[in-house]
Amino acid sequence: MLNRHARDAFGRVFTPLARLLLRLHVSPDAVTLAGTLGVTLGAVILFPLGQLFWGVVVITAFVFSDVIDGLMARLSQRAGTWGGFLDSTLDRVQDAAVFGGLACWFFGGGESFATGALAVACLALGNIVSYARAKAESLGYAANVGIAERAERLVSTLVVAGLTGLGLPVPFLTWTLALLAAASAVTVVQRVLAVHRQAARRG
Repeated sequence: MLNRHARDAFGRVFTPLARLLLRLHVSPDAVTLAGTLGVTLGAVILFPLGQLFWGVVVITAFVFSDVIDGLMARLSQRAGTWGGFLDSTLDRVQDAAVFGGLACWFFGGGESFATGALAVACLALGNIVSYARAKAESLGYAANVGIAERAERLVSTLVVAGLTGLGLPVPFLTWTLALLAAASAVTVVQRVLAVHRQAARRG
C-alpha cells in the first residue's frame, strides 16, 4: 500500500520489530496474511456499519505490515518471486475490501448512491491500472507510469473517509473519489500508450 519513499522512511522505524519477529520464528508470509486479514475485516465490517473513522483506524494499524513483511524477507534473505506474488495478490484483496466496504455503506445507510458508485469505479479502474502493469511486465514491457499509483489512491481515500467519519461533509469524499477515478482512468491510458510505444519500437 505504501510507495517507495514511504517504505524507506518507515523501514528505518520498523526494522527492530522485523528483527524481533524473525527471532520469534514468525515468517514474512504470516505477517502479509495477518495484515491483509486486519485491513479486510476493518473495511468489510466497520465501513458498512457507517463507522468510517474507526474503520480507517483499524486499517491503518495493519497497513504497516506491508513494510514489515518486506523488511523481514530482506533481513532473512528470503525475498523472491513468491513473496512478491503473494503481496501483489493480497493487495488486490485489500483494495476490494476498502472500496467495497465504502460502496456498501453509501449504497445503504450512507444514502449517497453517487459516492457508492464512485467507490466501485475506483475499485474497477484501480484493478485495471494494476493489471495493465502486470500484463505489460509479463510481456517484457515497462508500464510503471501514471499519475495515480495505488499508494496515493488508497491514502487519499482513507484520509478523507476518516475525516468524513468525524463529521466532514460527504461531498468532500464524493469529489475525492471522483478525482481518483478520473486519475486512474488517465493512468490506464498512460500505461497503454507507454506499452504501445515500446511495441512499436520493437517493430
